[in-house]
Amino acid sequence: MTQTSSHDQASGETKHDIMISKTVFVLLTNLILVNCKDFASLSHLKPKASLGKQEDAAKDLYQRVLGPRAGEFVVKIQSNIGPKEKDTFLINTKEKYVEITGTTGVAAAMGLYYYLTNYCNCQITWGGRQMAIPSPLPKVEGGSVNITTNDKIRFFQNVCTVSYSSVWFKWADWEAYLDWMAMRGINMALAFTGQEAIFQRVYMGLGFTMKDLQDHFGGPAFLAWSRMGNMHGWGGPITQNWIDDQLILQHKILERMRSFGMIPVLPGFAGHVPEATILRYPQANVSRLTDWAGFNQSFCCNYLLDFNDPLFMKIAVRFIKEMENEFGVDHVYSVDTFNEMRPRSNSTEYLALSGRTVYKSLKEADSKAIWLMQGWLFIDGGFWKQPQIKALLTAVPQGEMIILDLYSEIIPIYTQTESYYGQPFIWCMLHDFGGTMELYGALKLINEGPFNGRAFPNSSMVGLGMTPEGIFQNEVVYEFFTENVWRKAPRDISTWISKYVLNRYGKTNKFIDLAWQYLKLGIYNNTDYLHDNSINIIVTTLPRMTPLIQQDVWYNPEDLYVAWDIMTLNLDEFSNSSLFMYDIVDVTRNSLQILSIKYYTDLVYAFGRGDIHAVESHGNQLLGLLSDMDTVLGSDSHFLLGRWIKAATDNAMDMQDNWFLQFNARNQITLWGPRGEIRDYACKQWSGLIKDYYLPRWEIFVNYTLDIMAHNKTYNATELDIMIYEKVEFPFSYRLDQYPTEPQGDSVAIVKSLHKKYRPDTMSEFFQTLQQATEERHRKDKRNWIQRKYGSQIKRAKTQNIGYNPRLHHVVNGRN
Repeated sequence: MTQTSSHDQASGETKHDIMISKTVFVLLTNLILVNCKDFASLSHLKPKASLGKQEDAAKDLYQRVLGPRAGEFVVKIQSNIGPKEKDTFLINTKEKYVEITGTTGVAAAMGLYYYLTNYCNCQITWGGRQMAIPSPLPKVEGGSVNITTNDKIRFFQNVCTVSYSSVWFKWADWEAYLDWMAMRGINMALAFTGQEAIFQRVYMGLGFTMKDLQDHFGGPAFLAWSRMGNMHGWGGPITQNWIDDQLILQHKILERMRSFGMIPVLPGFAGHVPEATILRYPQANVSRLTDWAGFNQSFCCNYLLDFNDPLFMKIAVRFIKEMENEFGVDHVYSVDTFNEMRPRSNSTEYLALSGRTVYKSLKEADSKAIWLMQGWLFIDGGFWKQPQIKALLTAVPQGEMIILDLYSEIIPIYTQTESYYGQPFIWCMLHDFGGTMELYGALKLINEGPFNGRAFPNSSMVGLGMTPEGIFQNEVVYEFFTENVWRKAPRDISTWISKYVLNRYGKTNKFIDLAWQYLKLGIYNNTDYLHDNSINIIVTTLPRMTPLIQQDVWYNPEDLYVAWDIMTLNLDEFSNSSLFMYDIVDVTRNSLQILSIKYYTDLVYAFGRGDIHAVESHGNQLLGLLSDMDTVLGSDSHFLLGRWIKAATDNAMDMQDNWFLQFNARNQITLWGPRGEIRDYACKQWSGLIKDYYLPRWEIFVNYTLDIMAHNKTYNATELDIMIYEKVEFPFSYRLDQYPTEPQGDSVAIVKSLHKKYRPDTMSEFFQTLQQATEERHRKDKRNWIQRKYGSQIKRAKTQNIGYNPRLHHVVNGRN
């Protein structure tokens, strides 16, 4: 008889215990999924398109995704293969083809991507695609796979995404975007495009003029915030051409969404009205909302109709009826009256009235209406205490509204509100603010969070969502999160990362896998429930001497730099992968960004010592780094300012329209307002933008510092601020420079050169202190989340506060 060592016995017991633990966890998870609260009031939210229509849409998607290989797949739609309130797909591998059957078009698309990622080692992302599909097609284990989603609703988009990322989309862009959503199982998404045309009809039917509406609507790049009542008019006047084109685009978007079996979320009326209301309807009872982000009277403090005023109901009902006449409705309406805006009263009666009125207006227009509301406003704990939150939410019959728990991975509100006092909510990952590009992720939190949401006592969770303000960044986070749609338990993240690398590049080795494990260990492992990674980035922050710019670094920078080492060493082997080249440029960018902290800090300390030679040396280091960043970013198509501007101007009708759209595109990613009200909030590290905006700001800062030291002057922050504004920031919004739309230079050679040049400087002990310093700052940080999100309001002397003026294009660009 073979004897078993004690070590083997222990190992066997450990494996046995692990197997039992996993089995118990899966059983508990399934119990949680079964016991999640069902809402009969939401049962009518289902696809409008026929099964045949959805099947045709799925076949077309397969053709776009697979090209010539589409003939090897058979797609079917059959609604009875799974639970009624969830989506299911079946994958069967036949002798010569793969058959995928879904309950909806979305389910069939999800089934395709499941097969491509799990069996073909492929990947399709915003940044590109790796589609080396094996031939013959791989068989699935046991011949078939049956997958059902965990939740009824899988939601996507933030009210800001439509401005920060998709504002310039043409139909081809939207088509690819909607394909991406469908393949991730998204079955509910915001559909806000073209709403200005509907509001225009309603308001002009009530006696308002086009001028009234142009003063009310924001410019194309700022519509998200005029829609929410945060401000009005900035970036305008909007043109009729834009309004008409967006309406046409919305028809295509809605048709495609519905054909997939998605539920589009249309806008409702929140009570925000044009300033001209006090002239057109002097008897109307209106109040003014508070200032948002430091905009002054020219663009701030929108008018809000009183909830008891008859005009509220008239506008709200007409708006929905007009939408229904134009392109039909799907019964879910997004309405946010107080997003980042404090109500004029904290009275529970007033807040309950606001909830009842919005709900009543929706129901009067559409008897099947469901109100979708962001839970983001409750982040403002200084105003929204438990009585106030409860008053608003319980004013609506339970199950007749859905709350987006917008920032569940960091600040889940459902845990503070008894699961939103019974109202259905969607567990959402926000992840990104402003469409900024810093490498960041909280994989552990999003791995476990959705399961915690379902297991919460008396949970009213009905769905899973992604609500980033901007996309086109950190693709690993979105690939990971979207699998939560069907995953029945949290994953082993290290194992998942290895598979992600194989899918992304089509091949792997132990070194590239190790590089990504370092990224997973550090930069994608934020677990402090804080999120300041997108502010105080040295490269993109307005230069200042004091207070010291202190970027949050929640990881050991050496983990990032080791990943950079390994990826650089493997450049030649993986250079034929476009997604690898995208990643290595991105990692190089982030590595230099972190190094800039040291150069800047050294400069400030040298100034404090009065060492002018050290200031000059460190200043040159910082300026050289910025120039090199622009060069490496210019070598990859994902990091080009020229593409953003071209996407904007492609919507232009004529030269004047071209200039107007350029202004919108440039201002949003820089000043974000006439005076920099939330300056750099939507900053982008793009080639061209660094060269002509961020680098010149830092050049002025360095030269100013050297000048005052050489002439024994006093440092004057206001003087420096105005100088930068007048010489760089304000003119940039009006400049008309042309920028490359195709990459320039050899990324491989550039990355190798920069790695050799800068890696020695990253060995400094300085970098070992950053993580601890970040933790200490956060322990002392008493700011609320709105203050942390936007920073301090800009206070500027002698700076302009005017709207868009096309004549300034001539002045700034030296035209006659």
